[in-house]
Amino acid sequence: MPDTDPREAQLRAAQGEMQAGRFAEGLALARALLDRDALDAEALYLAAVAARYLKDYEAAAGWLDRLHAASPEYGRAWQEAGHLALARGREAEALAAFARATRFNPALEASWREQARLLAASGRKAQAELAARQQQRLARLPRELVAVTNHLAEGRLLRAEELCRHYLRTHPQRDANHIEGMRLLAKIGIEFGVLEEAEFLLESALAFAPDDVQLRLDYIDALRRRQNFAKAREEAERLYEHDPESPVFQSRLAIESMAVGDYERGLDLFDKVLEKLPGDPANLTSKGHALKTTGAREEAIESYRAAIAAKPDHGDAWYALANLKTYSFTDAELDAMKEQAARADLSFMDRVHIAFALGKAHEDSGEYAMSFAAYEEGNALKRAQTRYSADAMSEELARQREMVTRELLESRAGAGHDAPDPIFILGLPRAGSTLLEQILASHSQVDGTLELPNILALAHRLRGRRVGENRYPRVLRELSDEQLEKFGRDFIENTRIHRAGAPFFIDKMPNNFRHIGLIHLILPNAKIIDARRASMDCCFSGFKQLFAEGQEFTYGLTEVGRYYADYVALMDHWDAVLPGKVLRVSHEDVLDDLEGQTRRMLDHLGLPFEQACLDFHRTERAVRTASSEQVRQPINRKGQGAWKPFEPWLDELKEALGELAPE
Repeated sequence: MPDTDPREAQLRAAQGEMQAGRFAEGLALARALLDRDALDAEALYLAAVAARYLKDYEAAAGWLDRLHAASPEYGRAWQEAGHLALARGREAEALAAFARATRFNPALEASWREQARLLAASGRKAQAELAARQQQRLARLPRELVAVTNHLAEGRLLRAEELCRHYLRTHPQRDANHIEGMRLLAKIGIEFGVLEEAEFLLESALAFAPDDVQLRLDYIDALRRRQNFAKAREEAERLYEHDPESPVFQSRLAIESMAVGDYERGLDLFDKVLEKLPGDPANLTSKGHALKTTGAREEAIESYRAAIAAKPDHGDAWYALANLKTYSFTDAELDAMKEQAARADLSFMDRVHIAFALGKAHEDSGEYAMSFAAYEEGNALKRAQTRYSADAMSEELARQREMVTRELLESRAGAGHDAPDPIFILGLPRAGSTLLEQILASHSQVDGTLELPNILALAHRLRGRRVGENRYPRVLRELSDEQLEKFGRDFIENTRIHRAGAPFFIDKMPNNFRHIGLIHLILPNAKIIDARRASMDCCFSGFKQLFAEGQEFTYGLTEVGRYYADYVALMDHWDAVLPGKVLRVSHEDVLDDLEGQTRRMLDHLGLPFEQACLDFHRTERAVRTASSEQVRQPINRKGQGAWKPFEPWLDELKEALGELAPE
């Protein structure tokens, strides 16, 4: 079939010329492509390779500089940088480039081979052996699976999935390479957000290869992403017991211990890792997160700063300081962040993290134009990475209003599990829900837990397993009383690990507002509180926040404004079909009258007043959300009206909010 894409045809022609050794002709074709699109990564790569073979090393370096600026995580570009450094006799530079290449694309066999050679030559035998094993593993893999790994690393997920599924269909199940195919398909699923299928694939693969360390690490990752923290910790324990001295296994178990609330063990394990790897930025940052969660603010800051000292472009640590909310950057730190942000070779997530951190630093200094520009850069990068559709979300929430009617809910009266334990605090992120949780979790009869994933996971299961299938919420009409009771009982049992023994516990997942009908059907005695905040404060606070995962609607002013409006419309629906079920608590009312609103919430829950609820900032408990430091302070109005200095740039948000925007 003739090629209908002129660019693809010209790329293939350039590749053909270079494979035939006609590098000048290949370079000319690459230049022609770049005349049409100066940021064409494939053309820049071909130009760099051609210039190197023509021994025009300065030109080759120039093409690579442009390529690194356009695509800083393009693994083959760093591999070519390694080859160029070798051609110029710069072995240390070559080794660093090859290492970076395999970090971004582990399918680059030549980069592993060169690392093994260069490391051995410099006397680093153990590291050389590890690189050689990776190269040998790739050499043994079928070409199809190497191609899948390559497509996955370079973001071509649909092509990676197509090749991987074809390989699995045409090769026997017990073949070792079939297991690697299952692992790769699971990683593709994780990238697409199909976490249940990814977990099933990895669990099945482990049944065939229980001693495969990489499989088990990927399985732990899938479990963690599904917030099945207890199972993830159990799997991490298995790895740790196999080799208690491995820093990789110690670090993984530390992370999973923290996730289930075992902070003492997690911090002890981080210290053991850092004894072996004292300057490791990832573990220093993870330790900082753990310290922050437990309220050890100064120690967390020290750990974050140590990570930055070890790796000045480590964006995660820069943003962690900003995300304390109460931290102020020094002038020297601001200059250091600007210097890193100006680097052409900064990795994608480091650039995102530093952009959000710069937004906070400039905001604290009153430089609002520069602050908004930094926040917008970070959001634009994340927005381009997501597949979020405001139209699709509006349709999804409209289906709840259409299908979960008063008639449906009244017809199932008496169904579900009768446990009174759960208290759902829901709404939008950055709406003050962490403050409400801290107030209520200060009561002797209430446990604070996490933003639990169980309701969202159940809703996902009810949609159906087939791609494109969406039976939820229509399927709620088809569920039997026995099924509803079982779903409610499962929720109580599966969340028990997060509780500390109090009669009641809080699930603070904000997105549960989408599923109040489902919650009522399976747990009719659960209490629900809607944490609401003024529209502009809530939306702009969300726009300024870089969430660890999810909440993709926050990465654009139009998107966050529409989501707020859709949320208000759906909450109005729940008020109509479940009158009196939801207690709405305004953040502004809490600021105006803490005691009155606290008593109002406790009355709704049927609990006696306790003074500890008003002294919430003295309560010692782990808090994992972005507001963790703020809720450890007495009530204050620091966040109220924070959008106003940015008003010149917020017309898009006001338009999306419509009548919900302030006049």
